[in-house]
Amino acid sequence: MPRYLFTCAYDGEPWHGWQSQASGDTVQDCLEAAFTRILKFPVRIHAAGRTDSGVHALGQCFHADVPTSCRMREDAWLAALNAQLPASVRIMSVWTVSPDFHARFSACGKEYEYRICRAPVLLPHLAGRVWHCTRPLNVAKLRRALQLYCGEHDFRRFSARRGNEPLPIPSGFFTRTIFSVSATQRADMLVIRFCGSGFLYRMVRMLVGAAVQVAYGALSLHDIEEALLHPDGAPPRFCAPPGGLYLVHVFYDEEQLRYPGL
Repeated sequence: MPRYLFTCAYDGEPWHGWQSQASGDTVQDCLEAAFTRILKFPVRIHAAGRTDSGVHALGQCFHADVPTSCRMREDAWLAALNAQLPASVRIMSVWTVSPDFHARFSACGKEYEYRICRAPVLLPHLAGRVWHCTRPLNVAKLRRALQLYCGEHDFRRFSARRGNEPLPIPSGFFTRTIFSVSATQRADMLVIRFCGSGFLYRMVRMLVGAAVQVAYGALSLHDIEEALLHPDGAPPRFCAPPGGLYLVHVFYDEEQLRYPGL
């Protein structure tokens, strides 16, 4: 069976996350239904990772196996799927990959973006797509907090539990490497980007939430350092809302992950 790697973008607001549910109102369910309408039988797709309800994607990746009898070209798949999908979900690219490629297990890292709007009044079309923060925010302190996340750390205090973690939890389960973090101010929009080896459940939202609390003066830089040095304690109790989070890119090339400019 030919295996294809698809890159897709979606507005997460209308969907209950990526992962298939009995209700059928997830991005995965929507995409699999589109495959079924084209091929006339079910196809299971496998993503690079899940996104929560309300979280968006600019570059989510998934793979699918199709029967050899289906001789559609890559560009034909792009057109056929987009014709079957709602406007909130779009296929952006299609590539033929080897049979041993896996969208999740072949990935070596991801890039996420978090958007904070600091305008006094939020434009209606940004509702559910940014975190609207109107309180004065010390961007210099926020940037210093973000830099503390760089490197390899045990991030258990900056993650939530799905309830399906392996028991006993293996050594290193919560360890991730963040290669770079940046915060760019564009007019009233503050865009935070994380590039790392992987991210735990709600990790990016909790990292952003803690950094914003530092910028507000509710937490100190020392609080962040302590949470990273002593991962068995209680987490900082704030999680940024899902609407500001975007999965930007999934990396399958280690050099590109570590040196994005290549």
